[in-house]
Amino acid sequence: MASRAARPVYAAPMRIFQVDAFTDAAFAGNPAAVCLLDRPADARWMQRVAAEMNLAETAFVAPRPGGYLLRWFTPVVEVVLCGHATLASAHVLYETGLAAAGQPIRFDSASGPLAARQDPTGIVLDFPATPASQEEPPSGMLDALGVTAPVWTGRAPEDFMVVVATEDEVLGLQPDPARLMNATIRGTIVTAPAARPGADFVSRFFAPAVGIPEDPVTGSAHCTLAPYWFGRMHRTELTGYQASPRGGTVRVRAAADRILLAGHAVTVLSGELAAAALPPA
Repeated sequence: MASRAARPVYAAPMRIFQVDAFTDAAFAGNPAAVCLLDRPADARWMQRVAAEMNLAETAFVAPRPGGYLLRWFTPVVEVVLCGHATLASAHVLYETGLAAAGQPIRFDSASGPLAARQDPTGIVLDFPATPASQEEPPSGMLDALGVTAPVWTGRAPEDFMVVVATEDEVLGLQPDPARLMNATIRGTIVTAPAARPGADFVSRFFAPAVGIPEDPVTGSAHCTLAPYWFGRMHRTELTGYQASPRGGTVRVRAAADRILLAGHAVTVLSGELAAAALPPA
């Protein structure tokens, strides 16, 4: 019998981490996997790793001159912007010493250049603002969400946003994921003024079309939430609480046509991909 040819693999171990983002305690916030590459990898392989990790997002970080290439994958599709996995990636780079403490990190992404830096409140991400324009919701969306009397509805570049009157309405939603999958958007944001102390607004985010029935904490959605609440509350710094079962806090600040998102992150798992899981060299 002919022997099987040796499979070429990366020479160095490939490290992978699981990080809870937008929280200062383990087992809360939004978990993301962060895979540290030594060069860009094939998209099909990255998608398979993301499916294996089976988290809302898996981030792949590869060095390039002046910073890092950053890509994000759900278990079923690549996305163009993800806040919590970017926060997790910056956290891993700082924690491992690949990025010097206190020095900014530049990421190149499908959404253009992104930046992360440390400050006394945690890690601050510099993201593009994605405000929603007022628009009637797609047919069947409100019924699928269980919303009967929205205060305002609008469409952002990737998501649809529904504003309701109270935090209790947001907390009580039990949407039908199968019906929401019919919408030709990434996800649906539902939001209201906060009743809880320490937050200005609350939200939840549903994205079954990209394999995420409910996302625990969605940084990119806050790039749409922030402009709406800045205008309504006449302030340029606010605190959002995403009221998923895990929950998480995102501080937002206006910066021209950008949104600064701030939060904490906690590493809960670290290891290496086994040789059988590595991409070809």
